[in-house]
Parts: sequence; structure tokens; C-alpha cells
Amino acid sequence: MPELPEVETIKSDLEKVILKKKIIKVELLDKKLIKGIKPELLIKEIEKTTVDQIIRRGKYLIFVLSNNKSLVFHLKLTGQLIYGTPDKKSRIIFCFDNGKCLNFLDQRRFAELRLTNEWNKEKGIIDMGPEPFDKSFNLEKFRCMLGSKKTKIKPLLMDQNFLAGVGNIYAQEVLFRVGIHPERPVNKLRTQEVENLYSAIKGVLLEAIKYRGSSVDAYVDTQGKKGGMEQRLKVYGRAGQSCQNCGTLLKEMKLAGRGTTYCPKCQK
Repeated sequence: MPELPEVETIKSDLEKVILKKKIIKVELLDKKLIKGIKPELLIKEIEKTTVDQIIRRGKYLIFVLSNNKSLVFHLKLTGQLIYGTPDKKSRIIFCFDNGKCLNFLDQRRFAELRLTNEWNKEKGIIDMGPEPFDKSFNLEKFRCMLGSKKTKIKPLLMDQNFLAGVGNIYAQEVLFRVGIHPERPVNKLRTQEVENLYSAIKGVLLEAIKYRGSSVDAYVDTQGKKGGMEQRLKVYGRAGQSCQNCGTLLKEMKLAGRGTTYCPKCQK
């Protein structure tokens, strides 16, 4: 599933090309992706509106429209937003007044599109934790969030109600960077480890944004190009290969239902 860096890349790309552009036509080729509203009504509500603002909240992408309603995209496993000319594989095509289109593709049809009056009250968003780059998310707040929890650290980092936008890829990378085992209980983290963890969350996410995300599955940017972060990943997807720090073979385990790769020597 695209995580914060991938969705942020899509957001930044789309801001350059569709802001203040009018949606003149919506071609609905698959109704399954539309949730919470009749597809015909969604089309009626958004045609002839302009995209006034694009917001990323966690792994969600929100188009704030000129009629004060918002389109909320959740790409999930294989959703893609490709800008340019119409694509016959699209599930939904948004046509703009500049002659360009935004194709909403999803091979496995798990992605969702909603129309809402208050996007921040939508399910999945309303209870979401803080954004890693918000000014309010400082070290002291992070310490308070961790508290004396006994839960394992990796599942907690992936909990969207705890912290927005971090998923399986970057949780693994963050923990490797700071040498913390994915199963370590939160209440066993030392003061310096918490500080290192806080810095690594921001550092890894910023690096991934810089390299335009990780194309480990179906993710591509709005031009259909793969991100460059996959080649920089230290543990994700590398089980059985040598640790780039110490040479030990990386191991994989299931943790909270997700495959998790780690170094048994570097991560304690």
C-alpha cells in the first residue's frame, strides 16, 4: 500500500497540474470504487467544479473542490492516479478544461473514492494520529504518545491512530536505522533510543519523499514512473540477503500479520 512518501509525491505532482482546473467530465467505468454515495450523484456533484486545494492526510489524498465538497481517495494496494491522456484500463477518468485527464486505475479494485462535506470526519481519518511533519509532533509529544505501552514497537508505528502515514515498508526501515528489534516492547525503549527513533521517522520519510517513493508493488507517480527509494531500502524485501551494515543474513518473521525483515545482529 502506498505510504506517506508515495502519496506525498502524488500530491506534489498533481498540485502542479490540476489546481484551479475545472472538471468538465467524469467517465465512470467501474462503480465499485465509489463508496458512500450513488455514482450518478457523485458525477453530478463534481462536474463543473474546480480543484481548489489538494491535501494529504496520512495515506489519504483529498481534493477540496470549489463547491466546498471534497473527493477523498484511498489508493490501498494497487490504486494509481496517472495524469495525461485517457487510459482504457482506468476505473474512473476525470477530464479537465485544459484537455488533460486524471486516470484512476486499480487492478485489484480495492481502492476507494468518496465525496464528503467534511473530509476530516471521514472514517479512517477522524481518529488518525498526528502527521510526522506537523510542528506539534515534537520529541516531547512523541514521548508522551509512547508512554509506558507494552505493545511491540513495529505494529505501533504502523497504527494509523498512533501516527499517520507510516506503513510496513518504512516501519521496517526506521527500526533498522536505529537498531531496534521490531518486537521490542515500547516500555523497554531507553531514552536515547526514543530520541533516535523520533529522528529516524522523520529522516527516513524525508529521504523517501526525496527519491519519490518506493515502487515495491504497484506504486507509480502521476506520470507512471517508478520511485527511486526501493534501491535504497536496507531491509524491506531483502530477507535472506546480507545486512549492509554487518554482513549477517537478514531474517524475516510475521508480526501482526505482516512480513517483517530485520537484522538479528544489528537490531536488539
